[in-house]
Amino acid sequence: MPNWNDVLTEIKSYSIEHAQLAQGAIDVIRRKYLKELHKHTKRNVIAYYSGFLSKPGVAQTDIIDEDKNGFMMAVHKLDRQLGLDLILHTPGGNISAAQSITDYLQKMFNRDIRAIVPQIAMSAGTMLACACTSILLSKHSNLGPIDP
Repeated sequence: MPNWNDVLTEIKSYSIEHAQLAQGAIDVIRRKYLKELHKHTKRNVIAYYSGFLSKPGVAQTDIIDEDKNGFMMAVHKLDRQLGLDLILHTPGGNISAAQSITDYLQKMFNRDIRAIVPQIAMSAGTMLACACTSILLSKHSNLGPIDP
């Protein structure tokens, strides 16, 4: 897999080649790598992340109750027999929201959920990860404390 600089370079070159705004290119490249992960694992993939490290001060970066609606839309047409790989990068958030999302996903995928934490899952994000059947971490990944 590429590092972040490689991805940014790819986004910039894609934007230039296809005369797209960077945001459109970001979505294209993001989808490309999610498809590659799906091809590799043969599992459904959902990425749940926020820009809390690169965009401090941006409104809502925490896990909230409304996020469950996003998960419901993302899961709607997935083949639930394939299980779910949940990519998490979050500072955490509302514990009851994380519990609600966890309950929903476990019911939808018969508890066949694997968390992938490429960098950070803190607080309620740690709770989401710990509710999965397994957690994949890289050498620089970090799960944070759970602050009740």
